[in-house]
Formats: sequence, C-alpha cells, structure tokens
Amino acid sequence: MTVDTDVLIVGAGPTGLALGIDLARRGVAALLVDGADGLFPGSRGKGIQPRTMEVFDDLGVLPAIRAHGGPYPVQLIWRDGQRVGERTMFDPTEPSAGAPYAEPWMVPQWRTQEILAARLAELGGRIVFGRRAVGLDQDPDGVTVRFADGPPLRARYAVGADGGRSAVRRALGTGMTGETVDPDPALVADLRITGLDRGHWHVFPPREDGGGFLALCPLAGTDEFQLVARFPADTAPDPTPDGIRAVVAARSHLTAADVTEVRWASVFQPRAALADRFRSGRVLLAGDAAHIHSPAGGQGLNTSVQDAYNLGWKLGAVLTAGAPESLLATYEEERRAVATAMLGLSTAVHRGEIRRGPATQQLGLGYRDSSLTAETRSTVTGVRAGDRAPDGTVGGVRLFDAFRGPHWTLLGADAADAVRRPGLRTVPGPAPAPYGPGLFLVRPDGYVGWAGDTTAGIPRYLARYGGSE
Repeated sequence: MTVDTDVLIVGAGPTGLALGIDLARRGVAALLVDGADGLFPGSRGKGIQPRTMEVFDDLGVLPAIRAHGGPYPVQLIWRDGQRVGERTMFDPTEPSAGAPYAEPWMVPQWRTQEILAARLAELGGRIVFGRRAVGLDQDPDGVTVRFADGPPLRARYAVGADGGRSAVRRALGTGMTGETVDPDPALVADLRITGLDRGHWHVFPPREDGGGFLALCPLAGTDEFQLVARFPADTAPDPTPDGIRAVVAARSHLTAADVTEVRWASVFQPRAALADRFRSGRVLLAGDAAHIHSPAGGQGLNTSVQDAYNLGWKLGAVLTAGAPESLLATYEEERRAVATAMLGLSTAVHRGEIRRGPATQQLGLGYRDSSLTAETRSTVTGVRAGDRAPDGTVGGVRLFDAFRGPHWTLLGADAADAVRRPGLRTVPGPAPAPYGPGLFLVRPDGYVGWAGDTTAGIPRYLARYGGSE
C-alpha cells in the first residue's frame, strides 16, 4: 500500500512539534495532524527547564524562546490586602561551563508552540488542523489512521502525541495506570488584570473565613497573568469569565472589575499516570499520551519534549540510515524509566515533600542502564556513558555548537585518530576536565552513548545504532 508520509504525528502540541522539527532536519517526511482548529491557546505549561533549553538550543529555537520569555518572579504573599512576605519558587542554581542554563525560563505554552510551529514551517514541515483521529489499523508495513472527517492517512510509523485523552492510545487498547495527586480540583486561566505589579508572582493563601488559594503570575513576554485557584473536592469550579472574576474578588483585595479580560480558562484535576507501554508495533506514544503529571513540578512539557528528542533521532536512523528497527525498542526502554521518575518527582513537589531545585532541572537524567550504553574505559571517572554530555570548550570550539545538528559527535580523539564517517563530527583534542580521560561518542540527543580508551570500538557501535550515515 502507498504511504502518505513516513511518520504521521497525531497532535500538534509541544511534543508533536518538537518531533516534527527533529524529523524535518533529518530529511524524514513527516506530517502533523491535530483535531483542533489551531494551536493550543493557553499558558498551561509555562516552565522551560534547563535541559529542555539545551534541547531547544539544538533544535534552533532557543534564541526565540529567550526573547519571548523571562525568569520566574519572586512570589509575593498577600493577606487581607497587605504584603506579608516573599519567597522564591526555586532553590537558586548558578550556571557553569558544563551547564550554561541554570534556572527555568518562563514562556507561556501558546508562545512556545508558536515558536516551534514557525521553526517547523521554516524546515518545510506541515501541520493539518481539523483532523480528529478516531481509530487506526496497522500491519507489518505501516499504519493507517482514521479520522472523524476526511480520508484516512497511511504512514510507515505513527506517533500519538495527542495528550492525556489520547485517541491513539485508546485505539491501541493501551491502559494508563496512575493516581489522583490531589482530590481538590483547580482552575487555571489567562487573563488581563489591573491593580497588581508585574514584578511579582502574587499569592493569596487560603483565609480562615474559607476563601481558597489563589495565585496570579505575570506571564513573561505578555501583558497577561496566569490565574491558578484551588477548590474543595466537592465543588465544581466555574471557568466562565464571570466565575473567574468572582474568584478573584472573593480571594484577594482586587475587585471583579479589575479583571478586564479572560482569554482562556480550564479546569483540571491533578493526576499522575503512566501508559502501560510506549510502543505497539509501528505506533509509539509520546508526551501526555504516555504520561500525565501534576503541573507543580514543571516536568510535564519538559519530559514530553525530551520524549520527542529521544524518538526523533531513532526514527531518523531507521528510516533514512538503515539502522535496525530494533533501535525503536530503546525508546520505551529509556523514556518510560525517565517518565516514571519524573512522575514521582512531580507528585512529591505537589505535596510539598521536596522543593524545586536541581532534580527538577532534568540535567541529571541519563541512560546509564540503557542497552544503547557502552562504557568500555579501563578507568572511569567524571562523565560516564549514558550521562548527559556537558557543555565546554575544546580547541576554541564550544561543545554545544559542535553538538548542534542531527549528527553524532566524537570527543577526545586527536586529529590522527579521528574517525571519518558521514554523520559523525570529530572535535579533536582532549575532552574537558569534567568528562575525565577517554573518548566519548555523543548521541544526536546529547547523551554519551559510548566511551572508550581508543577508537577501535566506534565503527561497530555506529554500525549497530547509527546506521549507514
């Protein structure tokens, strides 16, 4: 049967857009479809963690993300119309040579998606809106996805990046196991408001008279605030403009008239859940279709984008470079373990058991136990195979500049021992001190895949996992 595209990505949120970008720069034919009429309009996932900023650097969107966002403001605590204190959202972290992005960056989700969509279009990628997936069939050669309206589409692979209520996941019959993190529902909204400065995240704790929690955070790069309000478990929040104005008036010193516009609103129940599997044949799940987080830890969007970053190079290697299809099995192996850890972290932050700090930045995540990881050095110090490859400088070359692109990168070999192979860039000279002694083969997603004392094992490793690039 003829295919309409190599990869059909269902869902044009951050996950699908990031995957589309990564595939487009690898020359893989991919099509994004989404049941909505356009990009998501709300601020929901507004925190970009340092590791995701590194991913965005590689994908070519970091300058725009930096330009349209800003640092998280200090929280200002109010009680009875009076300022009673301040607190920081995150434990402070200083940038370093190996980790130049030290703290989260605030960008409303709608803006992040606009930036990603613009980059996708620049690379020749395409999104078709108004195509709601309702089912699929697959065979040994491909996947056919059916839609509520219009003809089906066939692809060699399909990726469900269509959110927590994923139609793709349901069509596969894949279950999702999890728990309610908090019995209290929450209301989130984007609004314009007067009477508050934009230099603080304004927090109104619950009052003794029964008024519930309210927070109003200025959204960097906009003139809007994000509202978050919690409600008792036996109530149903009212997401209408009048309902939102009533909440602001009841829980703060502001009046209903101070809310001049409500641009978007949604009610949600904090949950943590994990798909029972991330792959079924030629269909893979990514982002919220595979894992649902409490928003408290700022992990959901970030874990989702990094799913796409892990999957993109593997699909590219299988589709364009002759890598074995078994490489795709390592997507679930690596990302399901990460998602499990991040779900636990998000839940712990939501319940106040830990603060936001180094663990939530995702710089410490890695794949040491992956079947793709080969640590062959006689003396192992510093960075190990499976770890994130830190930034640094070698011979005047910044490593993140060297890593940027869809290729593999070899560190630590001198010019005479450099391995010359299509799809591999060698940065001659010893790796920076944090790496320790040895040679390091950095995967296209910025993790050390192989580490050794000589280049002898590199051709075999690349032939197995990198295909013929």
